[in-house]
Amino acid sequence: MNNKKATTDFEILPLISQRWSPRAFDNKTLDYNDLMSIFEAGRWAASAMNEQPWRFVYANKENKELFDKIFDSLAEGNKIWVKNAPVLIAAFFRTKYSTTSKDNKNAKFDTGLAIQNMTLQALSKNIYLHPIAGFDFAILKSNLEISDNFEPALILAAGYLGNPDILPEDLKTRELAIRIRKNLNELVFSSTAGF
Repeated sequence: MNNKKATTDFEILPLISQRWSPRAFDNKTLDYNDLMSIFEAGRWAASAMNEQPWRFVYANKENKELFDKIFDSLAEGNKIWVKNAPVLIAAFFRTKYSTTSKDNKNAKFDTGLAIQNMTLQALSKNIYLHPIAGFDFAILKSNLEISDNFEPALILAAGYLGNPDILPEDLKTRELAIRIRKNLNELVFSSTAGF
């Protein structure tokens, strides 16, 4: 397998430096307890007013009907590689606070915190999550019969690393590429930023 560990300028937690979003997944089934531990990690994320606005619908390949309902909403380019993932997770967020019915402008951010917790918990078990924004929101909501109180955040493909050779050549090239990030001085400021 390819080592995609980040080369960092400052020390960070090993799980963070090892985190990346693969497209080549092994089709090995995920253990139920491992999967639930991933959701448990998400449950303990911080959220505004402890609202916990996130909701997750998951399907493994054995649950073909539900798996297909999530899979069918994906953009065609993502279907090429997602088909190998053993689990799909659809992430949603409640748009209003449950106690006041006011708009929860932090809901999507809070859901992102839950997903990051899940991502790191998964990685601690050598399970990788690949967040996907390329899908049809309306189809996903309709297929899963989601109420108007919730909006899709993203879909996650989950599984163990697979062999990049299963991918088409263009995706294989991206899979094997070195990870890069912007420099810290492009992202972090200690004075009036002006960006």
